[in-house]
Amino acid sequence: MARTVTGWVGWVWFAAFGLLTVGLFNLVAGLVAAFSSQHVLAWTGEGVAIVDVSTWGWVHLVLGLLLVVAGFALFGGSAWARYTAVVLVVLNMVAQFVSLPTTPWWSVVVIALDLVILWALIVHGAEVERSLA
Repeated sequence: MARTVTGWVGWVWFAAFGLLTVGLFNLVAGLVAAFSSQHVLAWTGEGVAIVDVSTWGWVHLVLGLLLVVAGFALFGGSAWARYTAVVLVVLNMVAQFVSLPTTPWWSVVVIALDLVILWALIVHGAEVERSLA
């Protein structure tokens, strides 16, 4: 049986490059926030909360590192890399959603890119596995 590879496989390579890009974005944002001594006031229904930006920076830093590793692993076309990437992209979407009040435009752009990456991995990822098998 001949394996046919269509142009849709390119979307998975796009997703791998997208993961690298989003991961690097997170690494830069995480580094800036992790080493910041700034605190943010957040108004809640219960009162005012003081949020330490550096703690949230470490979350972005670790998530960014994992996204970069998953992006490189995705170039191999393995199923575990695709499944891991899907979980990490969803986690990144949640992290960006939480960051919406502080960085609204940046978060919306990254969430939109995450959606395209998620679509590419879920819809076209299996074809890459078949083409490498």
